[in-house]
Amino acid sequence: MNQRKILVTAALPYANGPIHLGHLVEYIQTDIWVRFQKLRGHNCLFMWADDTHGTAIMIRARKEGRSEEEVIAEANAEHQRDFAGFQIQYDNYGSTHSDENKKLCGEVWQSIRDSGLVKEKDVDQLFDTEQGTFLADRFVRGTCPECNAEDQPGDNCSKCGTTYSPAELINPVSTLSGSTPEIRTAKHLFIELEQLHEFLEEWTQSGDHLQPEVANYLRGHFLGDPQSTEGAKPLRDWDISRPAPYFGFEIPDCPGNYWYVWFDAPIGYIASTQQWCERNGDTLDNWWKNDAAEIHHFIGKDITYFHTLFWPGMLKSAGYSLPTKVHIHGFLTVNGEKMSKSVGTAFKANTYLDHLPPAALRYYYASKLGSRLDDIDLNFDEFISKVNSDLVGKVVNLASRSAKFVKDTGLSANYPDDGGLFESAAKAGDEIAKAYENCDYNKAMRLILELADKANPFVENAEPWNLRKDPAKAQELQDVCTVALNLFRQLVIYLSPVLPDLAEKTGELLNDPLIHWDQSQTPLTGNPVSKFKHMMKRIEEKDVRAMEEASKIEAEQEAAQTENNSEQFADSEQPMIDEPMTDECTIEDFMKVDLRVARIVNAEHVEGARKLLKLTLSLGGDHRKQVFAGIKAAYEPDQLVGRLVVMVANLKPRQMKFGLSEGMVCASGPGGEEVFLLTPDEGAKPGQRVH
Repeated sequence: MNQRKILVTAALPYANGPIHLGHLVEYIQTDIWVRFQKLRGHNCLFMWADDTHGTAIMIRARKEGRSEEEVIAEANAEHQRDFAGFQIQYDNYGSTHSDENKKLCGEVWQSIRDSGLVKEKDVDQLFDTEQGTFLADRFVRGTCPECNAEDQPGDNCSKCGTTYSPAELINPVSTLSGSTPEIRTAKHLFIELEQLHEFLEEWTQSGDHLQPEVANYLRGHFLGDPQSTEGAKPLRDWDISRPAPYFGFEIPDCPGNYWYVWFDAPIGYIASTQQWCERNGDTLDNWWKNDAAEIHHFIGKDITYFHTLFWPGMLKSAGYSLPTKVHIHGFLTVNGEKMSKSVGTAFKANTYLDHLPPAALRYYYASKLGSRLDDIDLNFDEFISKVNSDLVGKVVNLASRSAKFVKDTGLSANYPDDGGLFESAAKAGDEIAKAYENCDYNKAMRLILELADKANPFVENAEPWNLRKDPAKAQELQDVCTVALNLFRQLVIYLSPVLPDLAEKTGELLNDPLIHWDQSQTPLTGNPVSKFKHMMKRIEEKDVRAMEEASKIEAEQEAAQTENNSEQFADSEQPMIDEPMTDECTIEDFMKVDLRVARIVNAEHVEGARKLLKLTLSLGGDHRKQVFAGIKAAYEPDQLVGRLVVMVANLKPRQMKFGLSEGMVCASGPGGEEVFLLTPDEGAKPGQRVH
């Protein structure tokens, strides 16, 4: 078999939330496929990262009083913890907020610019006045302008598939504040995908890059059929920029504007590969500009058009290899219903792991996942039955009922006659491998369990537990157990992409690590057999119910916290009544005021002054300002030395009775003891301008 060179990615988890069981459909699916390829002896790498940019991260950081970098670093650690818990392995896990990604974004952008695909135009965009930010697509819900389906996201309708801008939604609502956003105009940059229409039509409609239903979907909803009377549909321009404020990479040739998260996120696949290459002495071109290297993306059906239209267009323009295949899967439902945080069925990965083994979910998902886009359902009654019956009752049972009888003798020196069971199962390996290759995991599991159904009667008829009672049948006992353990080992090799922990334990039991698919083709003989250790526990209903209850409690606590926060931050309007808003000013008026971060390096009482303290402010270096501030009733001088404040640095100096005042410090409050100095967050430096 020729060794293939394969690079695999999964959709990047967003850094604004925890991993839940819906995410794990894709991540487990990807891990199984990668493990299978490695088991077959191929050079297969899994490159992954956190998706870290966008409005949500910015808003969350603002609410929590932290930097965006702190938020995404915490999420990165939590995500990798959950992946390890579910035995999901990858060759590199990076972040889209990396130096490598920033550099690559600039290179890809310049290529797109040089191709003449970028244009600029004003856009009516929804703005959340309460949060003070333009709204990304994911933070708007409303009624589809095409089919009038309600509660649809801001970019495309899940009912009819139509794409649109958030401003086109009927009755839009901000998910950040629940308020009705207003339309504001801002400059945006667009990629003219229509210029790539011919290329995208050829790529999506030919070869095996996409599942047939995906290719048909793209033709029907986006590309059109050039042979029909209506002809091809023009592709919409892709809005690729967002105005400030926005957490992301600023576009070098368009200051004040940032690449939309869907521009830099997929480039994160390449950046993650770059990090791996730098560690391993390889080159990026060896993977992303090499016709001999396959590129496989695993994604959910909700982000189909990003990966099948925008992304290939970007890669083509920038001279990178196109995806060999985009593997698209459906969604997860729970007991026939959509996952819901409000009712506690959006199970978090770590909540599951607190109560149940990862192998059980890995196998259950594998038994459900096919090669199409069908949704899969997590039915816990079926989950319990399937895991206990298939894995414990049919697979592990082969070892538990035979290994202990050959602990002292080991396996027979020659493989006994088993009526063709091993040979038949070895021949089935090609069909099982083909099912894995095509992501038809449910077929692979069916084929493997059919082999288990043939193996178990052999053990039941031979009754090794009775043979052990007759010393004269010692050789027969060893032969029976040798067959049973080889059939078990064969099944586990086929299952090892799904159940790596069981494969490891089997290798330890038979003193032969399971590292290659071809081991399923040759019986193991003469090896010592270790003491049998527990390999897989039965799933108890009480543990499932405990997990469900824990998830409901978490949902209730989150809802209560949200309610408490609403009460906690229901601030009084009295200050606004006491001091009404002044007349509006222009941005030009505001920019005349030069606000700077300053450090109080000295503070002292002013003799004869009832309200004033004399402050010496440093703006860095030798830049000093003397300010008289009316804060004596609220602060003692020794409390202030070393503190950072915000000052009006360009205020015309004023000669006072006690000396020259060269500015003002900013504070709030009605006065007297209720004066509160404004303090910049940690990390601000004296002399920095406040914008």
